[in-house]
Amino acid sequence: MEMVKTKTEAGPSNGNLESSESFRDSIATVDKKGRRIWIYPKKPSGNFHRARLVVSWILLAILFVGPFVRINGQPALLLNFLERKFIIFGLAFWPQDFHLFVLATIAFVLFIVLFTAVFGRVWCGWACPQTVFMEMVFRKIEYFIEGDARKQRELDKAPWTAEKFFKKGTKHLLFFGISFLIGNIFLAYVIGSDELLRIVTQPPWAHWAGFLSVLFFSLLFYFDFAWFREQTCVLVCPYGRFQSVLLDRNSIVISYDFVRGEPRGKFSKRRSRENLGDCIDCRLCVDVCPTGIDIRNGTQLECINCTACIDACNHVMDKIGKPRGLIRFSSYAGIVEGRKKLLTPRVLGYSALLVILTVALVVLMARRSDIEATILRAPGQLYQEQPNGTVTNLYTVKIVNKTFSEMPVQFRLVRPAGKITLVGKEMVLPPDGLAESAMFVEIPKTNLVSENTTVIIEVVANGKVLQTVKTRFVGPSKRGD
Repeated sequence: MEMVKTKTEAGPSNGNLESSESFRDSIATVDKKGRRIWIYPKKPSGNFHRARLVVSWILLAILFVGPFVRINGQPALLLNFLERKFIIFGLAFWPQDFHLFVLATIAFVLFIVLFTAVFGRVWCGWACPQTVFMEMVFRKIEYFIEGDARKQRELDKAPWTAEKFFKKGTKHLLFFGISFLIGNIFLAYVIGSDELLRIVTQPPWAHWAGFLSVLFFSLLFYFDFAWFREQTCVLVCPYGRFQSVLLDRNSIVISYDFVRGEPRGKFSKRRSRENLGDCIDCRLCVDVCPTGIDIRNGTQLECINCTACIDACNHVMDKIGKPRGLIRFSSYAGIVEGRKKLLTPRVLGYSALLVILTVALVVLMARRSDIEATILRAPGQLYQEQPNGTVTNLYTVKIVNKTFSEMPVQFRLVRPAGKITLVGKEMVLPPDGLAESAMFVEIPKTNLVSENTTVIIEVVANGKVLQTVKTRFVGPSKRGD
């Protein structure tokens, strides 16, 4: 990417461009032989970290409380893919509303694209569940039990003793316990909190499917947070590669001010820094990075914008009496030219498209009917000519009730003139359910304009027209009259 190359050219003063770009030949978590390099990030602290803590606890509270929140007696969010039952903010959605889901997904993706084009990978560092759980839950437990980065290294290298066994066992027991809790919460979003509570209060053999599902997700989360860790962000998640086509010289990302920081040099009270930049090459920005990168090399796909390097650098600048912000949220243009330009043609284009999609989604949601009716001629059934000069067709009726109230419905033939006779008793739609029936449509032969006439039927409930359905009515050929 042009921005990254330019940063590297203007930044490092040690060596030529080819040597300064060598870090791109591999990732920080894999050595030259392809073996995993375990990352021991130093415990972060500072204003940005405290702000991320607040945001993380709010997001975690929303996640864990979400399945138990009710809106008008219904779950705030239920995504039951197995039974094709979806409830969002107390409203029921069926597969017939798939177009709304697609439009909402496109709008959300476009929002992420717009946000990335302006502010970089902030989502990853502040709101992504992977980062929130890893850095604000599991890593905190690890720091509490095993200590900071240096103590963790020493513990891993030390022989197995009672103390090491106790610390490792306690940590992994807590890791699995939290993973099990997360697995249950995610299952609650699929089957509902009431069903989950019923499952967990009964023995596993009474609900093998639910038990095995929770166990599978618990093991998956445990594997992720106990071992795979930052590899999810670096190797699995496509967002890091996705952002490379979205960023430009005006995108605000975590940046090292190479104009101010270079050339680097170790700090010494007895040595003049007249020809040196503000960077004292302490490498604390590398030590605190959860993905093991050196932010001074420029924007990299491994950077999740967690701001740990900003806090570490600000702490060092305070100690040596230099201004904060050597590493900060900025753009390449902001560092080189001292200006910030957010409203670029790309951003304006994304914004306009996002507004259009949002307006379309709002309009479609406002016009969304409480029911979804399908009326089709019964397959394999021919029309019937009656002695009174009318023609009848048999139709199958399927109606989805998108509300949580029982709803009796009637049918009214709008055009052409005729009558509708429902097979059986009155059709009553169950709450958030599907009802099926059949009906005869009878139309005088004189009202048929052709052998395949369009008929319009209204579905009515409590005197209100809920939906108007068009279907085909087959009759005798007019040429035979």
